[in-house]
Amino acid sequence: MESEWLDVIMIRNFLYAILGVGVGVISSVLTYKLINRITRFDIPNELEKGNLAVGVVVSGIFIMIGLIVGLIIGMSLN
Repeated sequence: MESEWLDVIMIRNFLYAILGVGVGVISSVLTYKLINRITRFDIPNELEKGNLAVGVVVSGIFIMIGLIVGLIIGMSLN
């Protein structure tokens, strides 16, 4: 009887992790597009030119994705 409850809880946590990762990735992509639209320069063009400051901003967005995914998976599987 207890194993059935554990299975349901594990499935719910797994679905929560997948949904959370999806929401995190979508929100980070939307953040990237919003930053690209708000700023006066085009991020892809500046990256091609070798602009280090823009590269740091984009790397910050990727770090944000990693933190979101890691926290959501860690909390849901806990």
